[in-house]
Amino acid sequence: MLVGYMRVSKADGSQTTDLQRDALLAAGVDPDALYEDKASGKKDDRPQLTACLKALRDGDTLLVWKLDRLGRDLRHLVNIVHDLTQRGIGLKVLTGQGAAIDTTTASGKLVFGIFAALAEYERELISERTIAGLAAARARGRKGGRPFKMTPAKVRLAAASMGKPGTNVTDLCKELGVTRQTLYRHVSPTGELRDDGHKILTRR
Repeated sequence: MLVGYMRVSKADGSQTTDLQRDALLAAGVDPDALYEDKASGKKDDRPQLTACLKALRDGDTLLVWKLDRLGRDLRHLVNIVHDLTQRGIGLKVLTGQGAAIDTTTASGKLVFGIFAALAEYERELISERTIAGLAAARARGRKGGRPFKMTPAKVRLAAASMGKPGTNVTDLCKELGVTRQTLYRHVSPTGELRDDGHKILTRR
């Protein structure tokens, strides 16, 4: 069974799916097997795509007018097609730069394999850049990861405040900009420094 998916695109100014619908119908898709998402401000707000992917069954083929109507980006597209392939479902692109993709044929699978390889290459590049950036930061005396929420000044204020019987913990957390969990990880309810609190005061 052939199933078609359509989506209007704000990027190219097309607010109707007439052209896509005509192309999908001409390719043999039944009108009752068409799914359409309207333009939305949310990138992930595509309920008809979700419904379409759920409706597909082993042996079906999903048809789209252009490749950019299906995936948000290359990685998202690769993940969708990988899932379809695992379920025994084909993908065919009718026009545009991805028109050579038809995963029901050997040559079409080869073309999509190149797309998947590019997505993997992109992931590896991002990972390498992240590792290199952290190494460079460490070489300059900085550690990677999230910045400390607690500073030496905050730890001292927390210790002094927690040692006073009338301290309101909720108000103190708001003043410091931390959660109760973070506060108690550094200072005890009686104002004594804990291991994390000592580390903040002694780190350079």
